[in-house]
Amino acid sequence: MDKMAYTHEKSRQRGAGRGHRWRRETVELAAVFAAVAAADLVANVVVHGHDGPVLLVASAAAMLGTALFRGWLAHRHPHGPPGPDAPAPPGGGAVNDESEPTALWRLRTSVADAPGSLARVCAALAERRVNIVSMQAHPLPDCTVDEFIVRAPKSLPRAELAAAVAAGGGWDIWTDRADAHELVDVPRQVLALATRTALDAAELPVALRQLFGRATIRQYPGRGAATPAGVDGHLMRLPLPGGDLLELSRPGLPFTPTEFARARALVELDTVLGPRVPQVAARISRPAGDDLTVRRATPADKAAAVAMHARCSPESLRRRYHGPVRDADRYLDHLLDPRHGQTLAVETVQGRLVALAHLMWDDEGAEIALLVEDAWQRRGLGVDLVRRMAALALESGVGTVYAVTTASNSGLISTMRRLSAPLDYQVEDGTLVITAHLAEAAEKLPAPWAAR
Repeated sequence: MDKMAYTHEKSRQRGAGRGHRWRRETVELAAVFAAVAAADLVANVVVHGHDGPVLLVASAAAMLGTALFRGWLAHRHPHGPPGPDAPAPPGGGAVNDESEPTALWRLRTSVADAPGSLARVCAALAERRVNIVSMQAHPLPDCTVDEFIVRAPKSLPRAELAAAVAAGGGWDIWTDRADAHELVDVPRQVLALATRTALDAAELPVALRQLFGRATIRQYPGRGAATPAGVDGHLMRLPLPGGDLLELSRPGLPFTPTEFARARALVELDTVLGPRVPQVAARISRPAGDDLTVRRATPADKAAAVAMHARCSPESLRRRYHGPVRDADRYLDHLLDPRHGQTLAVETVQGRLVALAHLMWDDEGAEIALLVEDAWQRRGLGVDLVRRMAALALESGVGTVYAVTTASNSGLISTMRRLSAPLDYQVEDGTLVITAHLAEAAEKLPAPWAAR
């Protein structure tokens, strides 16, 4: 029965369509005949009538007057988009003056998990001429945390920006300056960081720092087995495969479950892939004809590194490890583990190690440490390695590196100066910390794996 009704309805619709086309064609044909009759009438009046010229002049005047009236009306009430000098609408939020200087802000707020809550925040920002560039949501059991990158007038103070969000119904409001590097699609960013982590185990802390912004990252050896993974407000704990504990802290902004899930996914990827070091190397040509190779070191280099320690003087080991010489060998397991940073090894044609350089991630920067075998010192190896490590730091998005030594270590101090970067010096309890700000030296640093 339903099929018969459907067939009848389709037949009725086709019949109605044919009837509609027939009527339209009849009206169009009648209009053509009417136009022809009107044209013949006008022609007879103009040719045979006494008032033909007057009628033509009157018609032309009427048409000209109509055109002028329509032009005046369109000028008074334009239908197109407003020009550059058009007045701003009430509230000031619909038109953005492109000549006004703007600033990027990163903004996070909690809103009620209810229809219209996000719209109220957006409307409050629009009233202050704030443009939302990107947005992501972090759902929680009792509310939603919304994070924005916004472009606001430079004249808009931070307090007024936060007040606008509060007026739109937001609470727990956090704001911070942003830069153009944060204008990225979050899923694409996570995939890019996962790719870097998959290629190099040393990239995991760097990837987490880039993912969460200004977070402090510390790694504690041997604490991972006794500490469960989780988030406690401003603190995130992530046990690592080797038994270490990675701890992230962000005092100004608590972590969300969504952020914890992203971090844990990167750690699980690192666990599945295991220790890995990219196979990269470069040639170092010496004036004396001793060709050397610099490459990434691996845990398999421990025996060669211990042999190099045996050829170093106690003074060289003391300057490098800042402790008893007998403890130097036990540091190698940690230093050669790619999850703690990047280690460069310099070896001869015979495969003997003559230098080790370490780039270890720490908080928002990285520590540089260097050991050159005594017989190979003062040949430019230290400068070459420090410049390569600085380039690797910049490649990983780390803008500052520092070296810890003593005020009497003139060789390392001179080497850091050769970076051509602004340096900060801090002395405390006989220890000298030299911090290099690499942004101004980025163009002077060659590629990390260039032959030299």
